[in-house]
Amino acid sequence: MRFLSTRGQTEPMGFTEAVATGLAPDGGLLVPESMPRLTQADLDAWSRLDYRDLTAAVFGCFATDLSQEVIRGCVERAYSGFSHPEVAHVRRLADHLHVLELFHGPTLAFKDFALCLLGEFYELQQARTGVPVNVLGATSGDTGAAAIHGLLGRKGANIFILYPNGGVSPLQERQMTCTGAPNVFPLSIDGSFDDAQKIVKDIFGDLPFRHRHNLSAVNSINLARILAQVVYYFYAWFRLDDAARARGVEFVVPTGNFGNVLAGWWAQQMGLPVAGFTVATNQNDILHRFFEEGVYEVGAVSKSLAPSMDIQIASNFERYLYYMLDGDTDRVRRLMADFRATGRLAFPAEKEQGMRATRTDDAAIIDRIRTVHAEYGYAVDPHTACGFTGLRPDRTSVVLSTAHPAKFPDALERALGHIPTHPSLERLKALDPVTHRLPADEAAVKAFIVEHLK
Repeated sequence: MRFLSTRGQTEPMGFTEAVATGLAPDGGLLVPESMPRLTQADLDAWSRLDYRDLTAAVFGCFATDLSQEVIRGCVERAYSGFSHPEVAHVRRLADHLHVLELFHGPTLAFKDFALCLLGEFYELQQARTGVPVNVLGATSGDTGAAAIHGLLGRKGANIFILYPNGGVSPLQERQMTCTGAPNVFPLSIDGSFDDAQKIVKDIFGDLPFRHRHNLSAVNSINLARILAQVVYYFYAWFRLDDAARARGVEFVVPTGNFGNVLAGWWAQQMGLPVAGFTVATNQNDILHRFFEEGVYEVGAVSKSLAPSMDIQIASNFERYLYYMLDGDTDRVRRLMADFRATGRLAFPAEKEQGMRATRTDDAAIIDRIRTVHAEYGYAVDPHTACGFTGLRPDRTSVVLSTAHPAKFPDALERALGHIPTHPSLERLKALDPVTHRLPADEAAVKAFIVEHLK
């Protein structure tokens, strides 16, 4: 299996090189040269696998330059710290409504699925080449903590994570800044997440700097991130009963960067018989506006109760655009250049692709948390709450629960009058945070990286 850039000006590469590269040298995102197509026999065989074996099977379709034994070892180590025996757990709330719990990893967020595994792939790369791995990423909350945990204490690895100052929850920030690890550098940026993400992409666009300091991407622009998330769509589908499947299954995905729902769409393209997807947004609703109006246009970021979705530039949207344009890399390149110049891209949303979107503002988030708790006795975090907007009564909905509610105590106390707790978060409160505050400036971040890699 080879991987290509959405912008068509990078030589095809294998899986391990694609993971190490992250962002393609031409500024595009890497996608499979062709999508594996599963038969019914394949699906039947996969339905009998546990989560770890299923992950190894999915990666076996893409990571063809690694042996199945190596892949399985990476998977076993990556998921050894998950607290639920199933790794991912499907909870039934009603006949027509299920929640896919993705918060049983070490940082209590769905990002753990990809980033614990990506840490294993980075260590594999470092052991093979002997070259240190310096990871650079931006976060709106959960990615940073999960990425840091995935690389914590690994030899030959340093990690630099940019996050918006005041733009993540206090507990999310503590997960990044209270590790005490000398190879971890949390960078608090005076700006928005989009500012932080732009700095990261611009640094990766400076190829001499990138190669000189051996930088690799940890954001959802990294191919391995999307592939790891593909797995739990298959796993959830296999755990629904025949009656639930017969109604038609729609996955409802709270998303900001579009990577989580893109992973589900890739699973569908591989042959998973999904009826559709709902892109659940908060009040920063660029994706909702696109699917409603066919216009992808940047607006001002509004801080919300769901901070991980406070995004106006969804970095994985380019991958989706590539498929909507039937792999026309010249057109993708022109459209992305126009978007960078104008902040606007007009392109009719493809309704036949089975995507729709919803929007949930802060007031509605509080209402959804209360309603779900009252009706089902179940507490959800503010991001997951967005998934309970506009559910279709004629389908079986599987809402992706992206984080443990204890990570967002202010919103939960406001909605329910009490705060869920988790032991790992309680331990953080006694630790001293260490962060580095910088202006939202590419040169300042580059200077920091150079200084701390000396």
